[in-house]
Amino acid sequence: MDYQAKLAVPFGVLGIHCDERELLGIDFLTAAEKTQRPTSAFAKTVCEQLLHYFDNPDFQFTVPLKPAGTPKQQKVWQAMLRIPRGETRSYGELAAALKSGAQAVGQACGANPIPIIIPCHRVVGKSGLGGFMRHASGAPLDIRRWLLAHEQR
Repeated sequence: MDYQAKLAVPFGVLGIHCDERELLGIDFLTAAEKTQRPTSAFAKTVCEQLLHYFDNPDFQFTVPLKPAGTPKQQKVWQAMLRIPRGETRSYGELAAALKSGAQAVGQACGANPIPIIIPCHRVVGKSGLGGFMRHASGAPLDIRRWLLAHEQR
């Protein structure tokens, strides 16, 4: 995939996919991935805002988002944006609020194209972390743990 920037962060590298005005996606890349300077002013703004968040978890993102997804996924992603920093919701709680099913919420979380900014890491299982990035263990869950701990500051 072509990225407009590759940003080094505490747990690896983020691949930034955007057009000139809207953020389309953020991918988690390995720490071995080579960084890439932003290719546009907007990509630079996205990187700056992400770095501000990593410095201060209270930072409020203002970049325009354009996540591609179904209307149901969009509804779940909008609900995730309303979960305050330092708090979590279970898949079931979010599903009940949206009059949906927990599995559908989990699928929307896994399909979230703009993680961190659309905080799918704040949606957890009823009795544990649940999965993250469509994985039940390993590095993706380490990233989720890092993000949640960062937001507890």
